[in-house]
Parts: sequence; structure tokens; C-alpha cells
Amino acid sequence: MSGMKLTTEKNLMVFSGRAHPALAQAVADELGTTLVPTEARDFANSETYVRFDESVRGCDAFVIQSHTAPINHNIMEQLIMVDALKRASAKRISVITPFYGYARQDKKSRGREPISARLMADMFKVAGADRLMAVDLHTDQIQGFFDGPVDHLQALPILAEYVADKYSSEDLAVVSPDAGRIKVAEQWSKRLNGAPLAFIHKTRDVTRPNQSVANRVIGKVEGRTCILVDDMIDSGGTICHAAEALMKDGAASVIIAATHAILSGPAVERLRDSVAREVIVTDTLPITPDKQFDKLTALSIAPLLSEAIHQVFEDGSVTSMFDGLS
Repeated sequence: MSGMKLTTEKNLMVFSGRAHPALAQAVADELGTTLVPTEARDFANSETYVRFDESVRGCDAFVIQSHTAPINHNIMEQLIMVDALKRASAKRISVITPFYGYARQDKKSRGREPISARLMADMFKVAGADRLMAVDLHTDQIQGFFDGPVDHLQALPILAEYVADKYSSEDLAVVSPDAGRIKVAEQWSKRLNGAPLAFIHKTRDVTRPNQSVANRVIGKVEGRTCILVDDMIDSGGTICHAAEALMKDGAASVIIAATHAILSGPAVERLRDSVAREVIVTDTLPITPDKQFDKLTALSIAPLLSEAIHQVFEDGSVTSMFDGLS
């Protein structure tokens, strides 16, 4: 053989669905690249059509789509994008889900229930995904649902840095809304100079299925600015009740910090009218004008996603971004 020239140059390409294009654009800007032009539309019967406007052959593809409402439509669009990339000979396909849909359905609580979080992972694998990346999964076990590498990113450094810069002069306490998230609260405490920990003891009212009631604070919060941390805010009921419990227990003020701002139904009104002094979230999900209010602060997750994409593309270590290991 002679004269054959081989190239080993890698080609990074970033793709965005229609759920949260502003975030995808911010990620592309951080990476110093552009989003691949994509034709996406819905037929009259609501079926989704996707086609990429340039060749993707041999590329390292990163497909960004936040699973926001209408959640089933947006998940399906991302699956179709992955399928299109696979059939167009993309070399490697990484699915980026800043917010992973169906994450709360991660186990069977009662008989004859599905494990929808596992089904999600299976669908992406069958569609052609080689890798999955998500921010603050509802439970760590979801990492084991996908048959391939999973990059579980943490927004905690971004949120904690903001809190430390703004509130470090105050006497802080870190509060978990339930006992199950104490480990996350411990990480917060380490980043806030060892602020004491507390958590909300919750019981369930048998007359109100699937609704928890905050009723007792475990830990000393009197006179302190309480940082109430959670992975998501959906309807806002649980977090607002927890904030009220803290104030009744003598807290000086309450700051709510959560990664995912789902903000369903009455959430905006509840948070706006709540005792919370500030509500801090990230933009893993789009926050439309009707969901914005004065004490809401949204921090950009784009730098975190772009750095993780860079590490994956360069065969680096995503884990080292959080624990210093390579």
C-alpha cells in the first residue's frame, strides 16, 4: 500500500433540541464552537421530524436537550436526534440531559409500578447513545441504569460559591429538606466553612397520598441564616413548608438553593409569597418570563456542561472536576 493518507483528527459537534436552545447556545459559546444547524418540526399529528443540515460522519456528537414540559415530546425529539446521528455515521454520541426526565421513578414503591428512569436509559441506548451526561440526578442509582459511561455532574460548586460570596459574613446553617439528602448537605457544609447541619423530619398524612408534611426541625438553626438545599423544586410545596418550619424554629432567614427549577403549577406563587429571602437555582431548565420573580436568582450551568464536554472530547477525567482525582 502506498499513497494512502490517514487522518486521526477528531471533530466535536454540538447539537440542540428545541427544549432549551439558549442553554445549548451558551454551552457552544463556552466551547468556542457553533451549534449544528438542525431542521426540526412537528407534523400535524404531532410526530417529530429532525434532519441535520451538514454532514456528521465520524464526528464526536454531543446532543443537548433539557427534559422540560412537554416532557414526553422533548424526550422523543432527543431520541430521534440520536437515531439520526447513528444512521448518519457519527462516531460517538453523547446524550446531554441537564435535567433527566422521569428521575423520580427510579424504583418500585408499590406493586405493578414501572421503573421509568431505567426505561429512559434503555431507550437512549437502543437509539444509539454511547454516553450519558446529567446534572444532579435525583438518585445516584440512575447512573447504573445506562449501559455505558455516565457522567454525573454536580451543580453544588456553582451554587455554593454564589452563597459563600454573598452570605459568608452571616452565621449560616445548611438544612436538608429530608434525612435522605444529608450527604449532599454535608458537602455544602464543607464548602461553607463547616456550617452546622440540620434537617427537616417529615411525616406523611395518610389522607393526602404522595404529599409530605414538614413538621419538625432536627438541629440548631436559631438565629442563623439557613441554606435550604434540594435537587429540584417542582410544585414548591415541600420546600416552602420546610422554610416555614425553619422560621418557626427561630431561624433568622431562609435561603433556598436547588439545581432544577421545574416550577410546576402554583410553584411561582408559593415561592414568591414564601418566607424565603432568596431562591437560587440553575438554568438546567428554561425559566420563562412567567416563571420569574424578584427573589429568584438563576445561575448558568453552561460553564459546567462545557467543561465536562471538553473533558470527554479530550479523553480527560470528568470526575477530576469535582474531587481532584484523575
